[in-house]
Amino acid sequence: MDAQIASVRAEHHPVPPEMAALKARLKAMWMAGDYGHFAHYLEPGAMEFFPVLGIAPGQRVLDVACGAGQLALPAARAGADVTGIDIASNLIAQAQARAQAEGLSIRFDEGDAEDLPYDDASFDLVFSLIGAMFAPQPARVAAEFVRVCRPGGRIVMGNWTPDGFVGKMFRVHATHVPPPPGMPPPVLWGDEESVRERLADGVAELRLARRRYPLKFPFPPADVVEFFRTWYGPSNRAFAALGPAEQHALRGDLEALWSAHNQARDGGTAVEADYLEVAAVRA
Repeated sequence: MDAQIASVRAEHHPVPPEMAALKARLKAMWMAGDYGHFAHYLEPGAMEFFPVLGIAPGQRVLDVACGAGQLALPAARAGADVTGIDIASNLIAQAQARAQAEGLSIRFDEGDAEDLPYDDASFDLVFSLIGAMFAPQPARVAAEFVRVCRPGGRIVMGNWTPDGFVGKMFRVHATHVPPPPGMPPPVLWGDEESVRERLADGVAELRLARRRYPLKFPFPPADVVEFFRTWYGPSNRAFAALGPAEQHALRGDLEALWSAHNQARDGGTAVEADYLEVAAVRA
């Protein structure tokens, strides 16, 4: 059966004008570039993460900030009843097309991780890999994950750490383009103390572990920076906010970072980026 794309209802929580403006800005950022193309090089790391989900046939699974379906599709192939949701409508369309091409039955919704359009206890597993961590109100994200997960069900996340490679890359971005005011750093979802505080309510068990995510590209660091600038929304928007001289400076700092961490010896680029694996059981 073909994948379904659904129009979700409007947010049922009032959104102040300044937060609505921030959300619109973030949506535009993630729709910039082409994350589906960019994520092609992230799929090997995603599949290393996949076993921690423990997918079983018939499970009701929610992939929050699902992107172009990098994990929703493998979950459906494993027999799960999969729903994916993302703020970026172009990524939802890509995910739908990929699922349809494989004949997979997956529901894809455009929606907000902070206001999930699903009933309480709707899912056996709620997960997000490097996605929901970018929502601007982390307490709301945590509450929604717990709410839509059934008692005894599982919540799983993979989040970049503050001191890992991607955390360093974001700091380089921030030195050139200040982040939006009033938004906590997304990488706090990769800080163990912060995660324990955010998931303190409604969770019976919580296991945290640092993992390494392989970032491998068949081209040198300078080309990796250009690849990110072209296809990865946050980098795309950071460069677009700067004039030519400032872009040159940002490019130089990013090239230096990638070069300093590059482990490849074949002319390509290989970096290991730390992330925090979060696995919780709903109380």
